[in-house]
Amino acid sequence: MIIKKENLKEFIGKLKNEQKTIVMTNGCFDILHIGHVEYLKKSKSLGDILIVGLNSDSSVKKLKGPTRPINSELDRAGVLDALKAVDHVCIFDENDASSLMELCQPDIYTKGGEYRIEELPEYATATKLGCKIVLVDMVKGKSTTNLVNQINQH
Repeated sequence: MIIKKENLKEFIGKLKNEQKTIVMTNGCFDILHIGHVEYLKKSKSLGDILIVGLNSDSSVKKLKGPTRPINSELDRAGVLDALKAVDHVCIFDENDASSLMELCQPDIYTKGGEYRIEELPEYATATKLGCKIVLVDMVKGKSTTNLVNQINQH
């Protein structure tokens, strides 16, 4: 289900009352590929509910450059929402997911294994919330940037 940021607090309260383990991750998910799917499956396996924070079109442009995103935020949200591993998708405008994390109050926060925990923009927020951070191994060679580069070579 795609959920609006302004509805998260009440929704999360219900999940917490049900004692659900909430896992949160975030990203651009511009051109979905097997690396994304495996990452989301591994993230979901860590808890009961997986919430994916999805960078808005404007934040993707700031992070990835003027030619991105390739797919609109609503298209990207719809594709993520169709995946079995994803329970909820929430679009956010900021460059990092710290404010979304404060609303979601996740038990576990996942990011790709290419990061170092202490270097995550959300590290301070996760620490403040007592949220466990898990780095999930990525599928080697699978990234949207690699796909875009391959397409541009043809």
